[in-house]
This record gives sequence, C-alpha cells and structure tokens, in this order.
Amino acid sequence: MIVNTATKCGFTPQYKELESIYEKLSEKGLEILDFPCNQFGGQAPGTEEEIHEFCQLNYHTKFPQFKKIEVNGEGADPLYKFMKSKEGFGGFDLNHPIGKILDDMLSKADANYKESPDIKWNFTKFIIDRKGEVAKRFEPTENMDNVEKFIESLL
Repeated sequence: MIVNTATKCGFTPQYKELESIYEKLSEKGLEILDFPCNQFGGQAPGTEEEIHEFCQLNYHTKFPQFKKIEVNGEGADPLYKFMKSKEGFGGFDLNHPIGKILDDMLSKADANYKESPDIKWNFTKFIIDRKGEVAKRFEPTENMDNVEKFIESLL
C-alpha cells in the first residue's frame, strides 16, 4: 500500500488503522509506504523528523515513512504520476462525515474535479499487487475494513 499522509488532518487517526492492518498482514507480505504530503491545506507541517516522531509517539507506526513529496502538479513524484495514470479518482463516500465536506469544497473550486485523476486529499491509498501493478485506489473516505479485506484478498 502506498499512501499520502498528513499529521494535522481529519483523517490522521487512520494512522492507527494503518498500523493495525500492518501488524496483522505484514508477515503475509503487506508493506505500507507512507509519503507525507503538505499539498492539502498545509496539513503536513514540520520536518520529516518531526512527522516521523509524531507518528511513532501517537500511533506507534512501524511501517516505512519517506520524505515529504508532492503528489499533484508539475512537482508530483513520478511514482504518483504513474499510479494516477493507472487508477483515477473513485469518488468520495458521501456518507462519511468528511466526504460531503470535501465534495462541497472541491466542487466549489472546480465543478469538474471528479474527472481528474489527481489526488484529492490526504490518505488516498493505492494497493499495489505482487507484480507491481496498481490493483486498486481507495479514497480517504473509504471504510478501512474494506481496504483491509481487499488487501487480504490479494495476499
């Protein structure tokens, strides 16, 4: 799983669920690659060391965390450019408490935002299979139980 994260986001508590999934499935081959990103509301402030310390202290994360990157725009990391080309935006779960807020906010900025494969917010997850192919993209509003079940089906 490759995920763009932030430490000051409404989705930041997903770190706990990510670590739980990692602890359950890492021995079966799951790896989680965490890429902090400050492109969404400046919600990943601080240095890489401060972010890493925050995650370990608050969520006891053990999966690898990398340097801050950009996931959209001209400075987007090539990995994210590739993944977005393989799996576009899947839509927010509008029943999720933050889903409607994000949809309203992004719709006001761009009525056609759903058509772009760009990452819309923090904690977008890409599942990569053992062959290196993008198997699925999960938006941050996706129920983490569904993410876990999908990963288990691949393992």
